[in-house]
Amino acid sequence: MATLILTDEQKCPASVTFKTQKGNPAQVDGAPVWASSNEAVAIVVPSEDGLSAEIQTPGGLGTAQISVKADALVGEGVEEIIGLLDVEVKAAGASIVEIATGTPVVD
Repeated sequence: MATLILTDEQKCPASVTFKTQKGNPAQVDGAPVWASSNEAVAIVVPSEDGLSAEIQTPGGLGTAQISVKADALVGEGVEEIIGLLDVEVKAAGASIVEIATGTPVVD
């Protein structure tokens, strides 16, 4: 499983698709449910239909796991399937240099 690496100043769009065992497109019953294992590190904000979301970094550093759960049985019954994404949030590095000066004086 790949890891999404973000800085504590970034956010990232994400989307989910569902496929059969042979890789063909598949439907799920209802909107998928997104969650984060550690909201101090990564928050997930799903779209209304649950097929996409935005992964946001609230300022904490470390790791979190984003999960997406759905019901694979369209109609009666429930067969939960789960997708997982590891997220690592690192501190943003310096990218701007500001030079401050004092009041000029006579030599």
